[in-house]
Amino acid sequence: MPSQGTIGDRVRGLRLNRRMSQAQLAGPDLSDSYVSLIESGKRTPTPVVARLLAERLGCTTEFLLHGIEPRQRIDTELGLRHAELELQHGDPAVAADRYTEIVKVADEENAMLTAQARFGRARALEAQGRLGQAVEAFERLRREAAAHPERLADLPITIALSRCYHRAGDRLRARDLASKALEQAERMSIEQGEIATDLALALVEAHSDRTGDSAELAFVKRVLDVAGLGEIMDRSGEVRALWRASATAAAGEDSALAVRLADDAIDAGRDQRIALQAARAAMRWARLDWAPVDEAERFSSAAERVFASAHREHERGEALIVLARVMLRAAQPERAETLTGEALGLLGGGTAAAEAHLVRATLAVARQASPADHLNAARIVLDGAGHQAYGTDRTVARCWRELGDLYGQVGDRSQQTAAYRKALEAAGVRSMMAGLPVDATIAR
Repeated sequence: MPSQGTIGDRVRGLRLNRRMSQAQLAGPDLSDSYVSLIESGKRTPTPVVARLLAERLGCTTEFLLHGIEPRQRIDTELGLRHAELELQHGDPAVAADRYTEIVKVADEENAMLTAQARFGRARALEAQGRLGQAVEAFERLRREAAAHPERLADLPITIALSRCYHRAGDRLRARDLASKALEQAERMSIEQGEIATDLALALVEAHSDRTGDSAELAFVKRVLDVAGLGEIMDRSGEVRALWRASATAAAGEDSALAVRLADDAIDAGRDQRIALQAARAAMRWARLDWAPVDEAERFSSAAERVFASAHREHERGEALIVLARVMLRAAQPERAETLTGEALGLLGGGTAAAEAHLVRATLAVARQASPADHLNAARIVLDGAGHQAYGTDRTVARCWRELGDLYGQVGDRSQQTAAYRKALEAAGVRSMMAGLPVDATIAR
């Protein structure tokens, strides 16, 4: 049974397979010219006409309209849900493979399901850190969403692109996309839910150099106020149990039940996903130099509680470091030291651990004690941090710059210059800087 192409292609293919003329297919209810217009794509049959044509052509209305039979469609829907669960709670590489298989099966048969699978695959590529491929995929999807809004929603794609460009180091592009997404969200009064929290995080990352009076950061503040940032219940066990039950139902060919159970699993994890995104936005807000100390303390403390309740130890450690920096601003060095100690107990390494040592080195300098041990520890951690996609990592660059500042404060010019050079390398400046002295004002 032919299934490729448009509704008109399927009507014509089925008619020819049954050796029917257009007049025979039209019968007493339709005109043969109307059938011709449907086959040429100039008319779309109404639901009533579609049912009539399907009956005469010996197929289901579902197949005529969408190119796949009801069982095929429900299996594709189930595949999309299981791929989403793999992306959210499993392995993004496996999720990417599952989305790719769905695209192969559904291609040209159901444009909406295919588009959803391609969007899922782009998100899975992003989750793996394959930013170049993710950006290419999201850009294609954004063009398709502009041409076919009935298939794809543009807003989530724009937000995803802003995230990817920010991670890749193209802050101007990230900022432009985040602002465009904000315009669309505000037209529809979207200030809560997954889209709102995703957008809030993208905005606070892309517009971190703006003041609190900007429209972008005012939106972030509204979203965080609505989110509440309370402790959350970890429902990962429930998610996995429902996911397993869905897979068991699918194996027993009970597809409808499998879809329902998969939906329940996705819904069970939704509140936690929203809370985690809001906590990440709050943590980045608390990093802003101009943020009032009391507000920064409130947001970083709330983020730490959310990460703790979700058992996200690494992110909890990051939140503790942000809170420690706030305590430095609040002139509470003892609490800052306690917080960094707690953070180092949660972190195995990476730039977050380097930040903890940098805070402790800052405390030592303020006490006129030797910060050498903490500076060396931070340098060793950063040396092993490596670089992210495209050879750049703004977080690593920021830490190297701070390390250079601290070496400058204790008068170690050699280490200061080396640290500033590392900061420039991490930010993507390499060959042009080879052999040149680095001025501190430039590095800053």
